[in-house]
Amino acid sequence: MSNRVGMLIVAAMALVLVGCAHSPQQLNVQPKVQVPLNPVARNQPVTVTVQDTRSSKVMGTRGGIYPDSSSLTITDQSIPAIRLQVEQSLRQLGFVVVAEGTPNANNLTVNLAELSYSSPADGAYVTQADIGATFAAEARSMNQRYNGRYSASAQHRFGYAPNQATNTKLVTEVMSDALTRVFRDPSIVQILQQ
Repeated sequence: MSNRVGMLIVAAMALVLVGCAHSPQQLNVQPKVQVPLNPVARNQPVTVTVQDTRSSKVMGTRGGIYPDSSSLTITDQSIPAIRLQVEQSLRQLGFVVVAEGTPNANNLTVNLAELSYSSPADGAYVTQADIGATFAAEARSMNQRYNGRYSASAQHRFGYAPNQATNTKLVTEVMSDALTRVFRDPSIVQILQQ
């Protein structure tokens, strides 16, 4: 009798774990600019705007048997974390980040334009994730404007369904790569130096 009860408990716990394996995940991403930035500016003032302009806050699903219930989103703290990284990068370049509306200040706007995560929909097991991120940036000086789009992507294969910490790490890496491309673009820096 106790053997049967033990088996029932193990089976119930396995069902609970399987049910949780594909629950929605909210990722607290904190992308970083991954290259050293040389101070090339001369304390020019720059205002910063960072926004999430995606059409949907859901970046995709984790796949599995019930993909509709396994959505992936980023937390509300993610955009302020991106803004902080943009401001720190500008300071490393030698700019002075100032408040919106400061006279004679140039502006850098960085929008999170796309963020995607897709897994094959044809299986019960999550074996692959295709992750993509795109930032759209606009640098404005008093008489010039420059727009650019900066994308990165990665494909990862798994022998198991990735947990929230793993997905946070993988999405952060792709976003960091895309954000780094913004600051590798010499045209952004040139416009802001005017």
